[in-house]
Amino acid sequence: MAFRSPKAWLWRWRRNPLKRRADVVEGWVVLGVWLLTLLAGVLAGLTAARSVAQGLARERADWRPAVAQVVAEAPDVSAGRRHISDGGQVWAEVRWTVADGSVHTGRVRVAAGGETGARVTVWTDSRGHLVGSPVTSDQAAFRAALVGALAGLGAAIVPFAGGLLLRARLERRRMTAWDAEWARLGPQWGRMV
Repeated sequence: MAFRSPKAWLWRWRRNPLKRRADVVEGWVVLGVWLLTLLAGVLAGLTAARSVAQGLARERADWRPAVAQVVAEAPDVSAGRRHISDGGQVWAEVRWTVADGSVHTGRVRVAAGGETGARVTVWTDSRGHLVGSPVTSDQAAFRAALVGALAGLGAAIVPFAGGLLLRARLERRRMTAWDAEWARLGPQWGRMV
């Protein structure tokens, strides 16, 4: 691909006796589509990233660790009977008390063979329901950036695809006009030769 000078990039706006109205329209369509694509992508990306970052920050602020006790003995899974790929953890019933004094129960993963009454740390939301552990601020920043980039790309595709369709339609109209001109002028050229 050869380097093109700025004059070659902006040919649709230069004075030229061969320039048609369709060339000017296409030039403005291309410029408008690129600006709209850029604007839509950036705005959607920033909005989505900000929303995800605020949601994850709210989770980090609201979710609290609580100490729970295993209600029933966790099953002991010997290595010979079954391979456990998650570090020897099994699901067990646990009970915990939240700040307002209410007692809750739920199922969490604990070490295999854990005894009744063993203490485990669980994470709860403001109502005392079990939740996963909140993400760190670095993980939250990465997730927000990733979601923002994906949302920006998704939003930018819409005006870009619309611009491609519009340019294809303009090209089809231009080719139809050229065919009509050729049908009108083509026979005259044959007589001159």
